[in-house]
Amino acid sequence: MPTPAAAPTLALRAAAPRSAYALEQAGIHPLLARLLAARGVRSAEDIDDSLGRLLDPAGLAGADAAATLLADALQRGRPLVIVADYDCDGATACAVAVRGLKLLGAAPGQVRYVVPDRTVHGYGLTPAIVELALAAQPDLALLITVDNGIASLEGVAAARARGLDVLVTDHHLPAAAGPDGRVPLPDATVIVNPNQPGCGFQSKHLAGVGVMFYVLLATRQRLRESGRFSAATQPRLDALLDLVALGTVADVVRLDANNRRLVAQGLKRIRQGRLQPGVEALFAVAGRPLATASAQDFGFAIGPRLNAAGRLSDMSLGIECLTADDPARAAELARQLDAINRERRDVEAGMRAQAEAALGALLDPATRGEPPPALVLFDPSFHEGVVGIVAARLKDQLHRPTFVFARGQDGLLKGSGRSIPGFHLRDALDLVVKRHPGLVHRFGGHAMAAGCTLDEAGLETFTQALQAVAAQGLDAATLQRTVWVDGPLGADAFDATLVRTLDAQVWGPSFEPPLFCDEVDVVSQRLVGERHLKLSLRHHGTLREAIWFGRTEPLADRVRLAYRLTVDEWNGRERVQMVVEAAG
Repeated sequence: MPTPAAAPTLALRAAAPRSAYALEQAGIHPLLARLLAARGVRSAEDIDDSLGRLLDPAGLAGADAAATLLADALQRGRPLVIVADYDCDGATACAVAVRGLKLLGAAPGQVRYVVPDRTVHGYGLTPAIVELALAAQPDLALLITVDNGIASLEGVAAARARGLDVLVTDHHLPAAAGPDGRVPLPDATVIVNPNQPGCGFQSKHLAGVGVMFYVLLATRQRLRESGRFSAATQPRLDALLDLVALGTVADVVRLDANNRRLVAQGLKRIRQGRLQPGVEALFAVAGRPLATASAQDFGFAIGPRLNAAGRLSDMSLGIECLTADDPARAAELARQLDAINRERRDVEAGMRAQAEAALGALLDPATRGEPPPALVLFDPSFHEGVVGIVAARLKDQLHRPTFVFARGQDGLLKGSGRSIPGFHLRDALDLVVKRHPGLVHRFGGHAMAAGCTLDEAGLETFTQALQAVAAQGLDAATLQRTVWVDGPLGADAFDATLVRTLDAQVWGPSFEPPLFCDEVDVVSQRLVGERHLKLSLRHHGTLREAIWFGRTEPLADRVRLAYRLTVDEWNGRERVQMVVEAAG
């Protein structure tokens, strides 16, 4: 195993005292008030998660035109096909579209969907996918993309050439501007994407499922205006919010105020037992109780089981689970997804072991074990479906931008990359492409995650080019991992009820979950499961149980730890446990 990155810097989040005081005065627990104030919350109004506080669909460019297009299609019975994506965001967006359009009056058989095969079709709407859609839906009139399409210039052109209308709903960044300064966009009938040029929507971080949900809201309003529904009889689209919440969290988008409201509303419905049979079945196979459902359940238990289908099998299985109305059928599909996820974990573990062995040779002590500014790994045995997960694990371990490649069925190398704060991975790829024309066949992504395709013969050139860009863009401060913490905890915070109060909040990217920091005495430590460090710690004079997952190296007798709190249940008894994330 390669040597992990140097110990991180533990930096304290500053909480504005006036904001913390205002939140306390509004009846919020002092610890939670401190945490919220440290994340920019200034008043209780800022965390009001009621539906009425959601941003208006009218502010989302293209939503009004999309509503007109869909309302007309529904009223005229025009056949529709949804082009999904093969991750959790794409699956939930497809399920929201299917269920939402039925709620809005789609006739039986009017709405169908197709899902690209990761290993055959690549990403997004392609000419081949257009042909699949035409085969799936006789007399097809309208294609709707969810969580893809903004970069599908050829696919949209092929659909338009076949006489189809195309509605692109996406949230990804469009291609970079050309020499003329213009951003290339597909020639779709309508594009709805908060990140398209000219869109002033306040939340630029909607997931693909959030964009589709907003399109449905706008469509319902258009149908209401046309007399199809009244305010009293219109369908309740909030019934879809469990799916919206799941896709939003699983796609790791920034949880700005609008996204937190979407997630909070979805969680409320799940805790009350108001959820899709497929989501309920996935909670059951994951062993997660509905009454205490949290965003962490979405990210670490439910989302991975859906993503596994897209990585190793066919995401149609996941979409069928999310759209199933029969609980027994949903339960059977959830069991299949759970089995695929176990297989995914085995494949990932094997790939990680190979990757770590390769890194161990790369970080030879003769070179002082210093990793290069960016890591690029490929092995002919790597599985294309899990390269992104492995890249993320290695990035976390060594704190370097990391790309992992696998050979696709077409012989090309398919790479997935993950980055560190301060290094925009998609922009880095853009520089590589500009400096080496023809090297990269396709690329795209975001600041923290991106992908690309290239010939195997170009791998060494790509490696050197990416490392050159990283060497220019990364300084010592960026390469030093910083872990932001929320300060120390008193003994009274180790209370199961308080921990559940914290867990009930919506935490995630840009609104990170609480991480506390204290100096403790290590009373005892031992390995469990050969990979995890079980600890007994003395904290403010009290013995506390703790665990550090994935840590095998022993700790000093006294150490400063960054940790979170969880409630551990054993034999009907509850206890608060510290889960260590870092030492510094």
